[in-house]
Amino acid sequence: MNKPKKSTSSSGTIALNKKARHDYHIIDKYEAGVALAGWEVKSLRAGKCQLVDAYVVFKNEEAWLISAHISPLQTASTHVIADPVRPRKLLLHRKEIGKLMGKVAQTSFSCVPLAIYWKGNKIKCEIALVQGKKEYDKRATEKDRDWSRQKQRVVREHAG
Repeated sequence: MNKPKKSTSSSGTIALNKKARHDYHIIDKYEAGVALAGWEVKSLRAGKCQLVDAYVVFKNEEAWLISAHISPLQTASTHVIADPVRPRKLLLHRKEIGKLMGKVAQTSFSCVPLAIYWKGNKIKCEIALVQGKKEYDKRATEKDRDWSRQKQRVVREHAG
């Protein structure tokens, strides 16, 4: 008999924010829970999430994930009027929220989500305290990435 396969989307990363790693210097990372509706969990299980323009806002000493796009599944959200970009509450400790609010209140810092992933049966969001990169920093990062790719090619050619 065949064993039932585990679904690959239920373990690991659901969505990455690659643009954030390109546009910002990451200062500090935090793990936060996310308050979701039932249809959103089903959509995340199917991998229907984008974090490209998402960011974190602090209101009334609470953290909110803004502009994270979770596309509703046609089969899961038939009875609900689904808003794919609604604000979602992030679950953090008061100390962490206070620390982040203090840093974000400074001029050059902001807070963005880096990834949404499964941790056991819970959905977690990795958020980061970031500082914007200048254009020349982005070019330097790209140059370093190209150089490391080139080194890998040379090593492969000499090994093979």
